[in-house]
Amino acid sequence: MFKALVLNQEEKKTIATIEQLDNSHLPEGDVLIDVDYSSLNYKDGLAITGKGKIIRNFPMVPGIDLAGTVVSSEDARYQEGDKVVLTGWGVGENHWGGMSQRARLKADWLVPLPKGLDSKKAMMVGTAGFTAMLCVQALLDADVKPDAGEILVTGASGGVGSVAVTLLAQLGYKVAAVTGRVEQNGPLLEKLGASRIIDRSEFEEPARPLEKQVWAGAVDTVGSKVLSKVLAQMDYNSAVAACGLAGGFDLPTTVMPFILRNVRLQGVDSVMCPTEKRIAAWEKLVELLPESFYEQACTEVELDAAPKYAEDITNGQVTGRVVIKL
Repeated sequence: MFKALVLNQEEKKTIATIEQLDNSHLPEGDVLIDVDYSSLNYKDGLAITGKGKIIRNFPMVPGIDLAGTVVSSEDARYQEGDKVVLTGWGVGENHWGGMSQRARLKADWLVPLPKGLDSKKAMMVGTAGFTAMLCVQALLDADVKPDAGEILVTGASGGVGSVAVTLLAQLGYKVAAVTGRVEQNGPLLEKLGASRIIDRSEFEEPARPLEKQVWAGAVDTVGSKVLSKVLAQMDYNSAVAACGLAGGFDLPTTVMPFILRNVRLQGVDSVMCPTEKRIAAWEKLVELLPESFYEQACTEVELDAAPKYAEDITNGQVTGRVVIKL
């Protein structure tokens, strides 16, 4: 028997309960895993609270991330005792996820745990850090150099944003971090490497088609009018990596930044990212993230606390990463 957080729907409301299950309850897959840690992402928060239409089929175990140890495998790539990490692939949405002491998954979804990480550190990184690395890689691919100017990170106190700030600072970029809670989050963001902190309210006024050129590059986790404002302020021949919609999925902008300033808007998806790119990103994360990141940007909780933290994360009251010890 093992514990899992199970979501059910009653009268169109999502109900989260801790249940005792056995292997027969688990969905199909070719690798059985003892889960060491999962993590709480914004999408998990929407799923657990029912505030977002993330889950279509109930019952469901949430948790889009997990790290653990292979118990048994029908796939030659993984053997009993192997350490693995999973992010994305619809796990925790369409297939039972990481908020369970045991999981059964497809081998194609797994990545070997990189050397230099344990399960807890891997979940401190998780989908958020993995996505941040893909965003930073998008700026590198766009040939945005550290000497080109400041890089803006919106939603900087969140999971993706805090890792993006850290990675960019480690690569020698000058980082401006946007947060809605400057007094609370400013000191942490400065420790992670931000050179200045900007209040989110500066990006919530409607944007003109073009504004003063300020940013050599940007990582946006917010979308909507914030991304519109960012685009209007981008330098000539700059790039924006967009990966989130915490502020909404609309984009009230114009073509002006793109056709007059040669701005590139690069979408970043981590869910269906190919395996080779995943492995490269994880290896780069191990190389770039300093030990201080793991000491400063994480809260560890037990499975029972997941619903409370899910409510908090959807209300913008969580700083950095939340990992769940299974």
